[in-house]
Amino acid sequence: MSSSEPRSPGRILVTGATGQIGSELVPELRRQYGRDGVIATGHIRRPTREMEDSGPFLTLDLMDRQTVSETMKREGIGQVYHLAAILSAVGEARPQEAWEVNMTSLKNVLDACLDSHVERVFWPSSIAAFGPTSPRSNTPQNTILQPTSMYGITKVAGELLCNYYHLKYGLDTRSVRYPGIISSETPPGGGTTDYAVAIFYEAIQKGHYMCFVREDTVLPMLYMPDCINAAVRIMESPSDCVRRHDAYNLAGMSFSAGDLAGSIRKRIPDFSIEYRPDSRQQIADSWPMSLDDSEARRDWGWGPEYDLERMTEDMLTRLEQRLRKDQL
Repeated sequence: MSSSEPRSPGRILVTGATGQIGSELVPELRRQYGRDGVIATGHIRRPTREMEDSGPFLTLDLMDRQTVSETMKREGIGQVYHLAAILSAVGEARPQEAWEVNMTSLKNVLDACLDSHVERVFWPSSIAAFGPTSPRSNTPQNTILQPTSMYGITKVAGELLCNYYHLKYGLDTRSVRYPGIISSETPPGGGTTDYAVAIFYEAIQKGHYMCFVREDTVLPMLYMPDCINAAVRIMESPSDCVRRHDAYNLAGMSFSAGDLAGSIRKRIPDFSIEYRPDSRQQIADSWPMSLDDSEARRDWGWGPEYDLERMTEDMLTRLEQRLRKDQL
């Protein structure tokens, strides 16, 4: 088999499978690798009926390294997508818990991968790794990382830890710095960019939204189909194409909160919005407005499919259908 050909990953373990990314990544992986080829896991949030019916689901305490390792060995895991984490806004409210959960779970997963001879692991970093001293426009791949949130601190530490395990032990760690993620399938979950999700729910259900960031707040965003594609694409890429083992910048689209409201108003003309910034505004102001993701494009062929208008149209269509179904 040549290095350019796809290879079978063995069984795949997904942690945090009931979260925003996991709830949509698991169905895509099962579509590609079969229901029994993907083990979904969670600890606090129960899976949906659809996730339970589509394949195996295990309750897994990631703070218990031995159990994680035994699970990987028992299930014959070849690859891991480690998605479990406490997000930015929740992390600021509970910084000690955010540090312990985010860092201990990552180290336990990495150690269990070594114990179980797992070949490859994906862990998502975030634009939260940047801070107010990082360039905010077209933020470079290699730049100052001085975050001012606990979530961001765990992302920088996690990037360094993943790279260390690659250099020290040869573990094939792969990561991207996700911008804000917009999804129609899961409600907001405690992130600073959650306004870009909540606004759609409120626009459809109430016709009005109280936004917790300023109208001129610009942040990079990514629509969920592109988010899933990035994770799967980097994991499926041949090893010689993945040159970084800390985290690649990943860009989709950048827009202001006002731009997003305007895009929604084109489709819901009576939609109105107020701006009442809260503590999350300070976090948003410390993050990039746009990212240079040229290394990801060069190394493993990254490229998003959705811009603001296409995302808004698809998001409203999907969310209206889902909300209508939930009411039946």
